[in-house]
Amino acid sequence: MHVTTAMVAAYFEVAETVINNLLSRHREELESNGLRVIRGAELQKFKELILSSYPESYPQPRSSMALWTRRTVLNVAMLLRDSEVARRVRTYLLDIEHSSRAHPLIVDTPQRVNDVESLDARITRLGEESFTRLLGTTVVPVLNALIETSGEQRRELIGLRENVQQIERRLVRHDTQLRRLQHAQEQRPLTGVMASIDAMNWREFEQHIAGLLRRDDCIGIEVHGGSGDRGADITGYTADGRRLVVQCKNFAPYRSVWSGEMQKFVGTKTLHRADVAVYVATCPFSREALDIATQVGVTAVHRGLLEAWSAGARLQVLR
Repeated sequence: MHVTTAMVAAYFEVAETVINNLLSRHREELESNGLRVIRGAELQKFKELILSSYPESYPQPRSSMALWTRRTVLNVAMLLRDSEVARRVRTYLLDIEHSSRAHPLIVDTPQRVNDVESLDARITRLGEESFTRLLGTTVVPVLNALIETSGEQRRELIGLRENVQQIERRLVRHDTQLRRLQHAQEQRPLTGVMASIDAMNWREFEQHIAGLLRRDDCIGIEVHGGSGDRGADITGYTADGRRLVVQCKNFAPYRSVWSGEMQKFVGTKTLHRADVAVYVATCPFSREALDIATQVGVTAVHRGLLEAWSAGARLQVLR
């Protein structure tokens, strides 16, 4: 499938001149990845087959037209700097590439029925939130852009968009059902350290972490929370005077902290000029999030480590 320059610009939420300038600067690279610029008889035939029925789409005379493939649209995402959509596409592609290298051909046999993994199992394993985010921020916007500038395929694209949005709604319902199950579990009698933590709301959880920091001789501990905290839930200093910044996430145990969430905290660490950065969560961290934490010096406190810390152990980074 090919899209026009105007459709590419609409997708990345930039002016069409931006895409044209990018084409001028990187023409050889884009053409090697599938970009076609049609002229003359080929353009005339294209106009007769596609544009003649929809003159309102291209009222001005055209001597050439660029046709972009899916690969070249992704190529634009790699080259375009001032576009939030392009940044999200880059993050998604990097996460996919890293995941494919770190987890080649993962087979989770207990969740398979007749050698076919169920939809619920795949959603649970990969994270329904990432699916929903991808549909809402990438797939639906590009369909909207295509619909706005398309001709005879308009009806088919609208039908496809409705199917995608239906899938998105199903994922939201799936997440709601999981949350209800989690809530039902929280109503049962609670025993043990993590059971007590799971019963806390987010404010109580932040106060609990602040108490652990004070117990471990940290000083000047302040709990911020809410808006205006510049991404830091808790700030303070370790016993030896290092600046400390903490992110607290009271998530349900079945979900994970994803790479994008860890990347945001990396920015918080830089903003606060922290010597020690701790990300505490009541759930696991994805492998990509852990890799980022290791690279930039963030201490990731997952559910198991949080249980040990709450039970009396001391975090190594605070010693």
